[in-house]
Amino acid sequence: MICILLVAGHGTVLEAQIKNDDTGLYSQLAGVPKALLPGTGGKKILDFWWETVNMYKHFERWATANDFPVENVINDGSTTLEDRLGAVADLELAIRSRRLADDVMVIAGDMLCADQNFDVAQVIRFFRSEPGELIIYYELEESEKSSSRGIVEVCRDTHRINRFFEKPHEGQTTSRLASVVFYCIQRDTLSSLSDFLLLQTRAKDRSFGRFWEWLINEKQLDVFGMKLPTGFQLIGQVGLSDYTRWLTHYSTKQQGAPAKPITCRSFARVGLMGNPSDGFNGKTIAMSICNFWAEVTLVESQTLVLVPHPLNDPTEFGSLQDLFCISRKEGYLGGLRLLQATCKKFYQFCSNQGIALTKQNFSLKYDTNIPRQVGLAGSSAIVSATLKCLMKFYNITDNDLPKSIRANFILNVETEELFITAGLQDRVVQVYEGLVYMDFGKKLMEEQGYGNYVSMDMSGLPPFWLAYLSDPSDSGRIHSNIRQRWLSGEPLVVEAMKTFAELTDQARAALQDRDWRCLAELMDQNFDLRRSVYTDACLGPGNLRMVELARQFGSAVKLPGSGGAVVGLCLDGTRLVEMRAAFQEAGCVFCVIAPYDPSADLGSVGRDHI
Repeated sequence: MICILLVAGHGTVLEAQIKNDDTGLYSQLAGVPKALLPGTGGKKILDFWWETVNMYKHFERWATANDFPVENVINDGSTTLEDRLGAVADLELAIRSRRLADDVMVIAGDMLCADQNFDVAQVIRFFRSEPGELIIYYELEESEKSSSRGIVEVCRDTHRINRFFEKPHEGQTTSRLASVVFYCIQRDTLSSLSDFLLLQTRAKDRSFGRFWEWLINEKQLDVFGMKLPTGFQLIGQVGLSDYTRWLTHYSTKQQGAPAKPITCRSFARVGLMGNPSDGFNGKTIAMSICNFWAEVTLVESQTLVLVPHPLNDPTEFGSLQDLFCISRKEGYLGGLRLLQATCKKFYQFCSNQGIALTKQNFSLKYDTNIPRQVGLAGSSAIVSATLKCLMKFYNITDNDLPKSIRANFILNVETEELFITAGLQDRVVQVYEGLVYMDFGKKLMEEQGYGNYVSMDMSGLPPFWLAYLSDPSDSGRIHSNIRQRWLSGEPLVVEAMKTFAELTDQARAALQDRDWRCLAELMDQNFDLRRSVYTDACLGPGNLRMVELARQFGSAVKLPGSGGAVVGLCLDGTRLVEMRAAFQEAGCVFCVIAPYDPSADLGSVGRDHI
C-alpha cells in the first residue's frame, strides 16, 4: 500500500489571519503552509502524520530534514487559489506521475486527530477485510455543524456507507458522522479518479466530498466506513484561534500531567422471577443490588498491565493447608482471566465493527465484595465493569456498542473465551441496571439477536432479603442435564420453561400493582417448579436447607441464581428479624437487600455507575 499525504493549500483563512495579525506573535509564520506550522515538542503538524504512517521549497526542505526522498514531493504547479487543480486532481497527478499501481492510503497532512497515537495498522487490516474502499469518519462534537463537513450514513451491520452528503443542508440527513480526508482506495478503483475529473472541469468541484458523493450515491460502488472515536482537529478552513487552541491542547498533553484514573462499578444481581429460563427462550425479572459490587480501575500507562488481586489471584500461601482451604472454597480461577478475556474481546469487537482504536496502554485492577460461588453474578460484574472502563477510555459510545449488544458481548466473553456456562439474564441486568423485565423469546432472539428488555419502576419495593452459605462447597455439585433434555424436546422440561415465562408475566403485573402477597406466592411457585425439574440432588442439600428454613418463618423464597444463595420476601417485620437470627445461627450470611436504582443519585464522585 502507498501512502499519499496531501499538503497543498492556497488562500486559507488561517494563512490570511496570520498575515493580518497585529500582535506580531505570528509574523514568523507568514507564508508557511498549514501542514508545516509548528506544533509542540519541536514538531510540525506534518511530523505527526509522518510518525503515524512511518513510511515546493517549504516541503522540499521538510523532506530533506526528515530523510524523506525529495523526488516524492510532487509539485502541482499551482501558486494561487485561482489556479489550483483541486484535491482529486492533485491525487490523480501523484498517482499518474509516479505510475502507482497499488492500493493507496490518502491523508490530509494538515489536519490532526484529537489523539494522534492511533493504530494505523488496524485501519489497513480493516480495509483489507472489506470488499471495497474505506473512509475514516468520526462523530461530530456538539459545537460542529454538519453543514461544514462531508456526512456519511453508515449501515451498522455491514459498515457499508449507504449515502454521502457533502456539506448537507439542514434536514437533508440526521447523521452526525463526519468524513475526513483519510481514505484507503483499491488500485482497481484508481481509474475512477480520471473519470470523475472528466465530469468536473472546475477546481472547486474537484473536492473529495464531491468525488465520494459521485462514487457512492451515483456509481453505487462499495465503500465502507471505519470510525475513529477521538475526533479531529484543524480540519479544512480553520482560523488562528483554532490553531492556538490546538497548540494549547497538545502542549498540555506534552507536559505529561498524570492521567486521571477511570473507575467503574457493576453490581451484583438477584433473580426475582423466571430464572433459570433465560437460557431456554424464557422470561425473567432480575434486580441490581447495592449490597455487593465489582469495581475496576483503569489508568493510562506505558505498557498494558493487568494487576492481580491480592486475595482473589493469590500466588503465595501461608502453608499447604492454606492453599488447600482457599482452593477448596474459592476454586482455582480468580478475576485476572476475566480482565484479559474482556480486553481481547473488546479489541476484536472494535476491529470487526470498524472502530480504529488509539495506541494507548493502560493498567487494569479490580476489586470485588461479591461472594464467590453463590450465584450472584460476580464474574459477569467484573467483565461488565471492565467493559465500562474500556469504553470510557477509548471513547466508545452507546451508539457504537448499544446496551442490548453489550449484554451479548459480556456473555460471549464468558462463554466463548472462558467456557463458562451462563445465560443472558445477569449480563442484561448489569448493563441496564435496576429492576429489569426480560423476554428471551425464540422469535425475538432469532430476528434481532437479543431479547426485549424493559426497566421497571423501583419505587416502594417490599423488603427483599438475601442469605447465602458461608461455605458454598455444599451448594450442589451434580451436573444438570436440563439443556440436553430441553434441546431434545422433552415435554416436562419444555413445559416447565413455558411456565417460568408465565410466572414472570404474572410477577411483572404484581410488581406494577404493588401486590406483594401475589408476588410472594409466585416466588414460591418459581422455586417449586425448579425443584421438580432439576431434582434435589442437583440443587444440593445446602440450598434446600436454606429454603426450608425460610419457609418455617412464612417467607417466600427462591434461588436468585445458580445456587449457594436464596432470595426471599417476608412481609412480617417481626418474623423477618427472627428469621435473620435463625439463618445466622445456621452459619449463613443474611442481609436485607438494598436495591440499586440507576435513576437515583448515589453521590459517588469519580465513579461511573452507568
